[in-house]
Amino acid sequence: MATRKDNKEKVTKRGKVLGCVQTSHLNFCFGLSVGLVISFLIASFSSLQTPLILTRKYAANQFDSYLSSRSLQEVAETYEDMHEEMDKRLSKNEVKEVLFEDDHKHHDDDAVARKLAEEIRILCWVMTGPQNLDKKAIHVKKTWGKRCTKLIFFSSVTNNTFPTIGLNVSEGREHLTGKTMQAFKYVHDNFFDEADWFMKADDDTYFIMENLRYFLSSQDKMEPVYFGHHFKTIVRQGYYSGGAGYILSKETLRRLATTGQDPKFCRQDGGAEDAELGKCMQNLGVRTANSTDALGRSRFHCFDPETHLMGGYPNWYYKYDANGAKKGLGSISDYAISFHYVGPRKMYGLEFFIYHLRPYGISNGLQNLNWPVYE
Repeated sequence: MATRKDNKEKVTKRGKVLGCVQTSHLNFCFGLSVGLVISFLIASFSSLQTPLILTRKYAANQFDSYLSSRSLQEVAETYEDMHEEMDKRLSKNEVKEVLFEDDHKHHDDDAVARKLAEEIRILCWVMTGPQNLDKKAIHVKKTWGKRCTKLIFFSSVTNNTFPTIGLNVSEGREHLTGKTMQAFKYVHDNFFDEADWFMKADDDTYFIMENLRYFLSSQDKMEPVYFGHHFKTIVRQGYYSGGAGYILSKETLRRLATTGQDPKFCRQDGGAEDAELGKCMQNLGVRTANSTDALGRSRFHCFDPETHLMGGYPNWYYKYDANGAKKGLGSISDYAISFHYVGPRKMYGLEFFIYHLRPYGISNGLQNLNWPVYE
């Protein structure tokens, strides 16, 4: 028979067991509660993080879109800055070739343009680099470049597929003068008899070749003269913007490729390419000349059409432009020749608007907008 002492010990043991069980339950419940709270916080943070990340990405995309919608002149102060900004934009947005195959549907009377193409032979050479062949140069090749009498691309590396002619000059804006001097020398030595006029352009320049031929129809290829967008600083007679392109007569190219190879007359590399060529031309007795139309409107343009139409020029331009940095429809010739800072998308846009878009019922008549340059 159990004694009172034995019963007391049993009760004590039972209490200890129950206490342990209760403590275990409390620990379990506490741990479970903490786990649930932590899980809830993690889930809540994750659900907040997703819209935060999306918002951040959206804001970044909106900012990039805002920058892309602003003109190069608004986000850059110098030529170098504008080129760098354009390269950044192109690196983000690859542009595929646009095929225009609707010529058979047009009924344009292009007899005058075809006649001028036969009479006025223009060799176009485009300055590019190996990194820009698929980003820029290919789009020149597929648009305005095909209307040149002969089209050549110069780079620092020969590419037999594209093709490009490699020059013994390093890449970089500090070597553009060297590229230009060597390219013109190469053109003279290899293609002098294949053209009457010799044009240099960048891979972000757009030319309306029909308008260039019309302008040159009143010029003499045997005169020591060259044409482009006229800047009035640095050189006594001024010089032409490299980006808007410049056109050398046959006599000018002959002088550049002979006497111009002497460093006493022409710097062979370094400096600002267009200004150095301007100094060279002056030393060789080559003249700058007026290229505005009969109404005083500009034909060569160192910015894109929108900038020349609506303004927004950088501060330096007002000091450089020889014609007063005008803007608006009344300042741009109906027979405009070139525009600069034209990316691939805009290049195809211009191609469409100039050669494919037609207002029904309107036939454009020819205008006489040339005037004698030499009196």
